[in-house]
Amino acid sequence: MSDQELKQDHQQTDKTGKEEKKGARSKESRTPVEVNGEPAAKVDLQSQIQKLEDEVRDLNDQLLRKAAEFDNFRKRMFREKEESIQYANAALLTDLLAIIDDFERAIQSAADSKDFDAFHTGVSIIEKQMVSILERNWGLKRFSANGELFDPEKHEAIAVEETDEHDTEIVLEDYQKGYLLHDRVLRPAKVKVARPVTLERAGSDDDQEKER
Repeated sequence: MSDQELKQDHQQTDKTGKEEKKGARSKESRTPVEVNGEPAAKVDLQSQIQKLEDEVRDLNDQLLRKAAEFDNFRKRMFREKEESIQYANAALLTDLLAIIDDFERAIQSAADSKDFDAFHTGVSIIEKQMVSILERNWGLKRFSANGELFDPEKHEAIAVEETDEHDTEIVLEDYQKGYLLHDRVLRPAKVKVARPVTLERAGSDDDQEKER
C-alpha cells in the first residue's frame, strides 16, 4: 500500500471515530436526567406545582384574616354609631337636669310658704337661666318679631289685621316666639301681621281687571 493510500485510510479512521464520539454525546444529551428514579423535568414541575399550591394557601389564609378583620371593624363601627345616637343628647340632658332641680326646689318652696309672688319670681328666674344655658351651650336663641317686617321664613302668620297705618306687612304681635338654632330657624314665630289696606285694594282691583 502506498503512502498516499495509508494517509487516506488514516484520515477515514479518524473521521469515523469522531462521528462515533459525536453520536455517543448526542445520545447522552437525549437521555433524560433522573432524580431519585424520576425524570428531572417531572420533579421540577411537581416542585413548581407545590410552590404554587403553598402560595395559594397563604393568600387564602390572608384573605380570610382580612375578611374577619373587616367584619369586626364593621361591627365595631355599627356599635359605636348606635351608642353615639343613643347618648347624643347626654350633655344637653345634663344641663336640663339642673333646671329640673331648680323647678323642684321652687315648687317645694311654694308649697311650704304659699307665697305666690315668691313662686312667680322663682319661676321667672329659672326660665331665664334655662334660656341662657340653651343659648350659651347649644346655640339656641329665642327671637321676638314685634315690629319687624313680615318674613315668611321666620314668621308664621296666624292672624291678619288690615290697617292703613302701615304701607308694608309688619308683625303686630307675637303669639308664640320663634327660635334659631345657630343661624337656622328651628321654629318660626307665630304672629299677627298688619296688612296694608292699599295692598288689599290693589288685589281687588287686579281681580276686577281679570274678570273684565
